[in-house]
Amino acid sequence: MPEIVTSPLILALVAALAYLLGAVPFGLVIARAFGLGDLRQIGSGNIGATNVLRTGNKGAAALTLILDAGKGGLAVLAARAAVGPDAAQLAGLAAFLGHLFPVYLGFRGGKGVATFLGTLLALAWPVGLLACGTWLATALVTRYSSLSALIAAATAPLWMLYTGNGRMILLGALLTVLIYIRHAENIKRLKAGTEARIGIRR
Repeated sequence: MPEIVTSPLILALVAALAYLLGAVPFGLVIARAFGLGDLRQIGSGNIGATNVLRTGNKGAAALTLILDAGKGGLAVLAARAAVGPDAAQLAGLAAFLGHLFPVYLGFRGGKGVATFLGTLLALAWPVGLLACGTWLATALVTRYSSLSALIAAATAPLWMLYTGNGRMILLGALLTVLIYIRHAENIKRLKAGTEARIGIRR
């Protein structure tokens, strides 16, 4: 972790603003804007880009991916520019929690993969690129979005150490644990062989 030099009041304000940004359910907004219906009633019911893709609208899925990743990245960059490195990590965590537990949707949100990757890219782009590459390589081989996310999350702390960004290791470990918790049902389906593959509608 970076040295904490910012006052608790400022950090609390940063966390609150980052959480509210992260809580914006872009998948739900985009699906409705594209006339795709209520995303929570489609496919897995998840509000992320993978479930938007199950509607068959690749443009909407790509836009959801960019916006979900962007809110994590924006929270980090804004906090770093306005306050400092200690606030940047906190903002990344808060935005991630906002996506997982959005106040706007009764604290029932997404699984956080895009926001996770966007946060890593903003905190340390080499780590983010390696995590994105891990996700993409796994997805190309297996066509399982969930498995790709799990492997990308599990290897992220290793990439942090490899690239000399050990100050992020605590945050990385926490985000990884949260992703595994949110993918508990996916892990069960992967073991049972019933998990949906990328691009396949349920």
